[in-house]
Amino acid sequence: MSNVNVPIYIESRYKVNRKKIKESVLKVLSEHRINASCEVSVAIVGGRKMRALNKKFRNIDKSTNVLSFPQQEGDMVAPVANVLYLGDIVIAYPKVIEEAARENMFVDEKVQELVEHSMRHLLGIHHG
Repeated sequence: MSNVNVPIYIESRYKVNRKKIKESVLKVLSEHRINASCEVSVAIVGGRKMRALNKKFRNIDKSTNVLSFPQQEGDMVAPVANVLYLGDIVIAYPKVIEEAARENMFVDEKVQELVEHSMRHLLGIHHG
């Protein structure tokens, strides 16, 4: 696989496994035979930040577990040095904790599940 850059922003109080996040991104790219150099950013945020994003972009005034922002929905940015910018994934850590507990999963497993789900959205693959 070509070079894959995964910048990860985590609000300081949240404990998340960066290596597993990148592995989830690589897994989905591999499953869909994406071999181009690409970049996708992942942010782990709190409930207030997620609520603000959900209100701004979806007009829904509550938090949600994950949002994905595909690059192709806005103004296209010309690839720099032949790197495909897929978009951004934002995950609400408090929601992840709730859902992981309810579903009897480890928090990192839930984060991985949401990253993989969002990666498919960024690639234009939507559940039916």
